[in-house]
Amino acid sequence: MHHHLKVTGMSCGHCVSAIEKAVKALDPQAEVTANLEKGEVTVNSDVDMAPISDAIREAGYENQDLGA
Repeated sequence: MHHHLKVTGMSCGHCVSAIEKAVKALDPQAEVTANLEKGEVTVNSDVDMAPISDAIREAGYENQDLGA
C-alpha cells in the first residue's frame, strides 16, 4: 500500500532518518521517500496507515494522511 503524509517539523536529513527508522521498525521492507521542501513522506508498505502514522508521531513528528 502507498501512504502519503504531510509531516510537520521535518527539516533535515536527521529528521528523515528518524522517520525512516520509525517506519522500518514496523516493516523492515518498507520504502520511505521524503520531500523536505514540501514536508511530505511517501511510504510503500503492507502495514496499515494508522500504525505508520502513530510510529512517526512517536518519533516526534506530527503528520496527516494525504491519501494514496
